[in-house]
Amino acid sequence: MSQVASNLLYSKEHEWVEVLSDNKVRIGITDFAQNQLGDIVFVEMPEVGAKVAQDDSVGSVESVKTVSDIYCPVSGKVASVNSSLEDAPELVNSSPYGDGWMIEVEISGREALEGLLTAAEYEAYTNE
Repeated sequence: MSQVASNLLYSKEHEWVEVLSDNKVRIGITDFAQNQLGDIVFVEMPEVGAKVAQDDSVGSVESVKTVSDIYCPVSGKVASVNSSLEDAPELVNSSPYGDGWMIEVEISGREALEGLLTAAEYEAYTNE
């Protein structure tokens, strides 16, 4: 069974969102997603400063099984990317909610988080 962190918000595309401040969030893929993908060998992420729109592809994750898009669960501007993933993409497998985070996005405010799932809602969604 996949781990679901209770302090995060989730998208139906299997990304998680950690609220860092009123105008900044951290994003990665869920434990469920990394389990489905298998061993991750490459992560492609957007450039810092890039404008991103909710539900748009902002990169991809390549595993030994497949390549999967990363969809941005919020709109905003990329504030930073996890450069550790360039040399160690397997961090997404070993620590999806920690060292395996992908990008930080500046958002306009808390309204950007509307429509995301709570941990309980995401857990129910993945168990359907």
